[in-house]
Amino acid sequence: MPSDRFAYFKFLLALFIFGTNGIVASFIAMSSSDIVFLRLMLGSAFLLAIFVILRKPFVCFGQPRDAAYICVSGIVMGASWLFLFEAYQQIGVGASTLAYYIGPVIVLVLSPFLFGERLSVPRVAGFMAVVAGMYLVNAALLDNSGNSWGVFCGLMSAVLLAVMLITNKKAASIRGFENAFLQIFIGFLTIAVIRVALDGLTLSIPPEDLICVLVLGIFNTGIGCYLYFSTLCSLPAQSVAVLGYIEPLSAVVFSALILSEVLLPIQILGAALILGGAFVAEVFGGKEIAACKKE
Repeated sequence: MPSDRFAYFKFLLALFIFGTNGIVASFIAMSSSDIVFLRLMLGSAFLLAIFVILRKPFVCFGQPRDAAYICVSGIVMGASWLFLFEAYQQIGVGASTLAYYIGPVIVLVLSPFLFGERLSVPRVAGFMAVVAGMYLVNAALLDNSGNSWGVFCGLMSAVLLAVMLITNKKAASIRGFENAFLQIFIGFLTIAVIRVALDGLTLSIPPEDLICVLVLGIFNTGIGCYLYFSTLCSLPAQSVAVLGYIEPLSAVVFSALILSEVLLPIQILGAALILGGAFVAEVFGGKEIAACKKE
């Protein structure tokens, strides 16, 4: 259906936007906690402004159960980002990314029980190819000097990512701008409380970092999260799990194109596995599930 294709388009566009997060953040000379705090603050402010301009009503007040799911999703999203950025500093980007993307594996395994989605053979095979490709893409980036705390942070970010995806998808009646705004705003409140408790209210933005901070907060977080969270409820959980790996793949490709980082042959092979696995899982896996529904 056209609406389904548009939802996939928005979701993939969001993943490509998220793929530039690391590049933009690399130009910001601030702590990871400050970057997460600012991107959530600017993103939620941007979405609130759009929401007010469009004069959209808040559905959440009449849907307390779904609103509770969104609250949990926003809280764990903020905590997941904190663990992820801490893992970046402790064990490196490659190892952290591998750990973080265990989250979609959890979602895929639980999807038959939580969402009643059948695990088709092509979808499982495609997903396994995607995971293998993910490892090959990031294998060259692994930092062997990590520690147990860094590994713990990476795994916690993965578990919380899975909880975020599941709880947000459960909030089926809250969609579009409202879903994205509530998700980001609650995440911002979570980070704000943690940050004030640990570091107080002081915050300084170097003038040379201002443009990148605005891009990361408004474009990457505000617009990117709107595209992402407004489509979660429209897509099968398995599609979200499989296609989500386009984000780390795009990050590697953008790094090669923009930062002139060299792509190794093993990374190119990994990229082919990710794209091929995603294609098999979505095209052939989707057809098999659709055929079963007609029987």
